[in-house]
Amino acid sequence: MTAFVFGVLSSLAASGLVLVLGLLRGSRPLWWLVAACSWCTGTGLGRVYRYQSSAERDIARELGRARWIKVLAGRGNILTREVFSPLWSGDLPLESVQILLPDPSPRADSWLDRRSHDVRRFDPGFTSNLLRSQVQTNIDYLVHASGAQRSFELRRFNLPNSYRVIATDRAAYITFYSNSAHGRSSPCLYARTSGLLYAFALQQFDSAWMDSSPVSTAS
Repeated sequence: MTAFVFGVLSSLAASGLVLVLGLLRGSRPLWWLVAACSWCTGTGLGRVYRYQSSAERDIARELGRARWIKVLAGRGNILTREVFSPLWSGDLPLESVQILLPDPSPRADSWLDRRSHDVRRFDPGFTSNLLRSQVQTNIDYLVHASGAQRSFELRRFNLPNSYRVIATDRAAYITFYSNSAHGRSSPCLYARTSGLLYAFALQQFDSAWMDSSPVSTAS
């Protein structure tokens, strides 16, 4: 696993200059430069969004063309917003939907508590139980909203809350969380299926899925 991650980081370093330009300018005309550079390095990086929230329109479009969806999130707020509303209404005929959210139950070794502690350093309004409460609220929402999805699975994990993955059979949107900013303020990467970043996203999701516990969605 360590060697794989180092491979990803070294490939990204080769694309560093173009990525910096893309982040600083935030303009769509530079995306073709990012894509060309990622083709040379094998990362499969197609776009860079300066903020995670600015990718939501493209994520919604991607979901509409997907055969299956995998989501690993540190909180899951996006799952309750308009981006995912066609999924819960049953408008998207999908083969499977797999959702991973942090385990909000109190425990001595909770990674959710560690993430909450990090957030409190830069957000004074973030109380110790707020993140846990928000995750539980999102889980409750999904339990009720997923009734129209036959192939839906929701699971809880207790692992480092260091990134968000929204993946389909066509692409992956990856956000690496910072210890000094909310996820919505972090850059989001769009990875194509043929590249190393997409493989990394699926590998991380599958590893977390194997080490998670199911949430009952039975009514």
